[in-house]
Amino acid sequence: MVQDPQPPQRADTGPIDPRQFKTFGEFYPFYLREHSNRICRRLHFVGTTLALFSLIALLATGHIYYLLAAVLCGYGFAWVGHYVFEKNRPASFQRPLYSFRGDWVMWRDMLTGRIAW
Repeated sequence: MVQDPQPPQRADTGPIDPRQFKTFGEFYPFYLREHSNRICRRLHFVGTTLALFSLIALLATGHIYYLLAAVLCGYGFAWVGHYVFEKNRPASFQRPLYSFRGDWVMWRDMLTGRIAW
């Protein structure tokens, strides 16, 4: 059964600093909470898919502008999702590597039905 991501439980209601997580396993539930809006998740999925196709085109052709397209698609769609729909700041500003990995794990989880569209 597909379910929406569940936010991590906290005793207080203060903001969570993404830099506090020591492992990706600790970070990923926070990452999912930051993507609780379905439109935001869908925009991430589209942007990540377009970035993947751009990287494949880069490998196939060697044209470096496909790298720029991959970055613009990946981050552009995601940032629209965060600022317009999720109304939060992307975690990539504070944890860029964990966020990059989280984007691909969430993409896989959406593709396999582990996370709701």
